[in-house]
Amino acid sequence: MKRYQALAEELARSIRTGLLKPGDRLPSVRHASASRGISPATVFEAYYLLEARGLVQARPRSGYYVSSTPPPALPAEPETASQPDGQSRPVEISERVFQVLESTMHRDVVPLGSAFPSPLYFPLDKLGRALAASATALDPWSTVDDLTPGNAELRRQIALRYLIDGVQVDPREIVISNGAMEALNLCLSALTRPGDTVAVESPCFYAALQALEQHGLHALEVATDPREGIDLAALETAIERHRPAACWLMTNFQNPLGSAMGADKKRALAELLARRQLPLIEDDVYAELYFGARPAPTRAFDREGWVLHCSSFSKALAPGYRIGWVSSPRYARQLARQKLISTLATCVPAQAALARYLERGTYDRHLQHLRRSLQHNQGQYTDAIARYFPAGTRVSRPGGGYFLWLELPGGIDTLALQRRAADAGISLAPGPLFSASRGFRHCLRLNYGHPFDARAEVALKTLGQWLTE
Repeated sequence: MKRYQALAEELARSIRTGLLKPGDRLPSVRHASASRGISPATVFEAYYLLEARGLVQARPRSGYYVSSTPPPALPAEPETASQPDGQSRPVEISERVFQVLESTMHRDVVPLGSAFPSPLYFPLDKLGRALAASATALDPWSTVDDLTPGNAELRRQIALRYLIDGVQVDPREIVISNGAMEALNLCLSALTRPGDTVAVESPCFYAALQALEQHGLHALEVATDPREGIDLAALETAIERHRPAACWLMTNFQNPLGSAMGADKKRALAELLARRQLPLIEDDVYAELYFGARPAPTRAFDREGWVLHCSSFSKALAPGYRIGWVSSPRYARQLARQKLISTLATCVPAQAALARYLERGTYDRHLQHLRRSLQHNQGQYTDAIARYFPAGTRVSRPGGGYFLWLELPGGIDTLALQRRAADAGISLAPGPLFSASRGFRHCLRLNYGHPFDARAEVALKTLGQWLTE
């Protein structure tokens, strides 16, 4: 987060808590600059940002004052867990997803429906230098050594990241993949056969549903709380009734809800898996994007090897490099075989570049900046929704990641809203994309992984006007 953003956030909190009241004068630009050791331009940027958010007003030749109109109250959070019908069903979602996502692939579109954060947040220049250096020094034999499991040094660096969570991982049980989606598909190939059932959250990331469709599998949607994740009692009942071949869950900052399971709940989940001898495909691509305490994966509580932990560098470091992985002591051999017969290997220079970058020790510094930017964005987008969306709108408060889940009031149809928005150059991700049963028609997933600029504000204001027509 930049200095002006940090100052703006501090003042915004003071306004919301009542420390600064309507009509109070903000410190003069000269005073704020001198007392904080920052430039007048930085103070001006902060005050401009607060003015754009409607929190302060400029008075000619007088300064900046807290707006006489109090800031809108933040929307309430979604209240309860979803209530799916408990049926295992085949998945037919890909065509619907393709139709919606085609509108997100253009630079001039406001990317509220995008699945990716802004590429401007990533250290692409440093990664480029690492790629050039590693390619120049590439050992010719590295193009065939460890071909299927992946670059040995990169696997060692990933194993070192697991140590942060207190998880001892042997680099030999890690298989490098072409992004997290290949890792997740390798897991499905190793664990299931066409016609099997897989338990998933409700709502569920649409790419998971697409993967089930591709493999000819059935989805068993299980009630999921928008704050605490999947309902373990409902999951155990679903396991008893339908005998799924596996579970596919996102336990940290789930897409689309943003929910995160606590440590005790993850421990209970690991115990349930062991008791039922049921494998879990843990999709953990957002774990590095936390705003408070670092969340451990369910893998940290797994004592019998039932968790296949999947992640990637695409969300936190290098989206275009398409480097992911899966770690599993129990299934490592089957996963390597699936990799061998599917894509054989992952780009060798990209693996070497990431290994070199991680060795340099600047990854955590980059992550700190990225987390601050995303947390700042979340506050700005939530404020704008409070200003522009109709009363009764509910918005999630995730502790990480970059998605908000919105429940809209009344009989609003977000599929129709998405089509209208696409014509206006605004991408949206409507709720039915996240359900095999096509539920959540009144819901939206909104991406706050891009800076809150004038285009984003106009887009949210436009959507709010349509929703109140």
